[in-house]
Amino acid sequence: MLKIARILIITICCILICVLGTVYSFIRFRNPSNVGIFARWFGRLHPLFGLKVEHRYPANVNQLGRCIYIGNHQNNYDMVTISYMVMPRTVSVGKKSLIWVPFFGILYWATGNIFLDRDNRSKAHNTMTELARRINEDNLSIWMFPEGTRSRGRGLLPFKTGAFHAAIAAGVPIVPVVCSTTHNKIDLNRWDNGKVICEMLEPIDVSGYTRDNVRELAEYCHDLMQKRINELDQEIAQTQCAENKQG
Repeated sequence: MLKIARILIITICCILICVLGTVYSFIRFRNPSNVGIFARWFGRLHPLFGLKVEHRYPANVNQLGRCIYIGNHQNNYDMVTISYMVMPRTVSVGKKSLIWVPFFGILYWATGNIFLDRDNRSKAHNTMTELARRINEDNLSIWMFPEGTRSRGRGLLPFKTGAFHAAIAAGVPIVPVVCSTTHNKIDLNRWDNGKVICEMLEPIDVSGYTRDNVRELAEYCHDLMQKRINELDQEIAQTQCAENKQG
């Protein structure tokens, strides 16, 4: 019964956010700060899932400037966890099929996000080139999930290199954003689904990399993010163990 009630409430809230967000975004059509505004609206829904979410930022977060944010992409719960971390003047890159998602697709387009045709490698490459141009000309930051798809419990999947090519071409740093593991930890029939930690790491300078060693950059970022995810998972497990002992 709890699960059904939650699904109904969450569905109504999501539709309202999409409808109101679309109206707002048509008033400020494709303004790059729209994305962060509504990402945080979705992020505020986390209590409906029985989650406590902690968001951690570096001390210099307001001085980061133009960059490419890369996050781990686990499942649909990302909408109420890591999405809250999207900063002002940041747009995301998503597959073009998102446009057909009821209510959400039109919001995704109207807020100013960028669609990627993953089935056409030539168009995908051109999109990365366009990203590099827009980052500097339009004073944008870009949010990407370099795994390219949801991991769904398979751990941090290998990274595609598009985000890293774009960062090198634009001459901007990579900023990793990680979220502790949520796979198989959320049961909508359970009141309390525990804690999730989302953390923005320090920027990574890409000036020492070129197209020839872009794979090294991708692997370095992958290893860094995997290590931090493991640490966050361990921190949560230790905290939960301590709380159980006290209880």
